[in-house]
Parts: sequence; structure tokens; C-alpha cells
Amino acid sequence: MADLQPRSAVQRMAPYSPPSSGRAGKLRLDFNENTVGASPRVLEALQRALSAGALAVYPEYVETKPALAGFFGVSPDEFILSNGTDEAIQVLVNTYVDDEDEVIILHPSYAMYRFYSEVAGARIVEVSYRAGSLEFPLEELLAAITPRTRGILISNPNNPTGTAIRDVEPVLQAAPHAAVLIDEAYYEFSGITALPLLGRYRNLFVSRTFSKVFGMAAMRVGCLFSKAENVAWLHKAQSPYSVNMPAAIAARAAIEDRAYVDGYVREVLEARERCYVGLQRLGVKHWKSQGNFVLFVSPVAPKELCAELRAQGILVRDRSHEIPGTVRVTVGTREQVDRFLAELEALIR
Repeated sequence: MADLQPRSAVQRMAPYSPPSSGRAGKLRLDFNENTVGASPRVLEALQRALSAGALAVYPEYVETKPALAGFFGVSPDEFILSNGTDEAIQVLVNTYVDDEDEVIILHPSYAMYRFYSEVAGARIVEVSYRAGSLEFPLEELLAAITPRTRGILISNPNNPTGTAIRDVEPVLQAAPHAAVLIDEAYYEFSGITALPLLGRYRNLFVSRTFSKVFGMAAMRVGCLFSKAENVAWLHKAQSPYSVNMPAAIAARAAIEDRAYVDGYVREVLEARERCYVGLQRLGVKHWKSQGNFVLFVSPVAPKELCAELRAQGILVRDRSHEIPGTVRVTVGTREQVDRFLAELEALIR
């Protein structure tokens, strides 16, 4: 009898190892998180709700789902709660993609699109953002759609390029047989959303996360939206308790503090403009972004730049494996951007 072996799809995959250790106490400008933390209301809600008894009970979502539905302007049966956007992607792929089906992803983009598609045994069709400008390659994507396409996974705005597509309807119209995911992790910084289209397109899925603007990356909670009949299928492919009770409580508290979120977004948008000005002053090529991050061409070897900034307590992300010579910096507050620019200037000089 042959030895136990993993599926061939898993054997073919490259391992994904995010550099998530050794970040405590440093200025975290590497993972596009909220750089000042969640709303105080989130902590207050958790402190009120958590007890030994509460932790012994499986989570319920009877209060969280209606609250989130009202916040996002949908019906409770038009979305699932998910363990971050990662689980949303996984459930979507598990529901609609079979072995050897085609899944279109863009390059460079969020690594989990490829990850979950490869785990499912799908055939990956990669469409690159346009060289130089990093514009969204709409015509190229439309040309890549075939009868075997079962999934199209789009980050809007895209990480790490900062690129956005304003009109996704041509994609939805060109692939009625495919599940089209519009991942809106950075929606609050761009203001571009496909949620109003849910009622018109059976093949549209939209995801949102609480890991970015809401400052709750540690909680792992998000939403996946679609038409009610699609959501019923998604529920069949999802574990019933994948979102824990503290995360559900935190999400409900987070949406109640709109002033906090609006204030942080305003700060980030002002800091992003400040970042552009500073990079231009230093002669550093960069791209305008619709997210809370900026991609730039490193003035020294990217690995060297990241190591030198880390030594000064600042974390940024090397993206040169996707676009040669590039580094991505998360935009937080104006004060944090000033600190980054000062250390970058010292390194260049």
C-alpha cells in the first residue's frame, strides 16, 4: 500500500509564509492595518460582554447580522459573516469552483486569491496590471474569460498597486457563468463600491473586512455579500461558527462609532497626500493610490531599505518579487508619514 500523500494540487503549491513576527513595538507600515487601533467603543463592548460563562457558549449572530445589514444597506439574507476576507474567498471558491476550472486573478494582487484557488485544484489564469502605469487591465481581463472560467477575483482598490476599477459591469456582463468577487477591503479610502449592483447581477459577490479601517485585524471578521439565493449556497459550504463571539460583538460596536472611522479616514487621506509630496521631493518614483498605502520604487535595494527602516523601528513591505524594485508603505497618520519620510531621507542621503 502506498504511503499517505496530500492532494496533487497541494503538492504543486508554493508555501505562503507571511512575515508576521517581530512587529511588536514598531511603527507598523507593512500590512495596511489601522495604525492607531480600533475604536474605544470596541474595547468597551468586549469588556461588557466577556465573561467565563459567555465564553462557554457557541456564538450567535442574531444581533450582529441585522446591525451590519443596516450599516451596509442590504438584507440579512444577502451576506454571510466570515472569518476575515480570507474565509470569504475560501467559501466562494469552495462553493463555485471545481477541480481544473479556470479562475482569473490579477497580478500583482492579494496572495490568498491564488492560494485558495490552487487548494481547490483550479487552473489559474493570470492577467497583469499594465506595465508602467499599473492601470486596471480591463480589456485584457475580458479577453481572458472563457466558457471554463468559474471565478474572477478582483481587489478594488488593488493591493499593492493602489489601482481601482470604477465600473465592474463589463466584467459581470462578460462572465454570467462565473462568480465575480469584488474585494473591497480598502473601500473607505476609495469610495468605490459595487454593492448597489447586487440586485442586478446574479454572479456578483462583494467582500468587506474589519481588518483595515476598523482596526480589528486581530479579530478576523468580514462579510461576503451577494443575492440571497447565492448566500444560501455559501452557507452550505461554510462552517456554522467560524466567526467567534468576541469578533461578532466587536464588529457591531465598530459600526456604531462612525465618527471614529470617518476621522481616521480623513487623517489617512491627508497623510497620503503628504506622502506623495514627500516622495516627490526626494525624487522617489511612486504611484497614486486609492487605498491606505503607497507603492514606490526604492532608491536602494528593497531588502536593504526594509532592513534599514526596521532598524529604526519602522516596518514597510518589500514588493519587489511582484514589481521589481518596489516597496509598499502603509499610510497612517500625518505624524507617522513624517517619521517615515525623515528616515527615508536620512537613508538616501
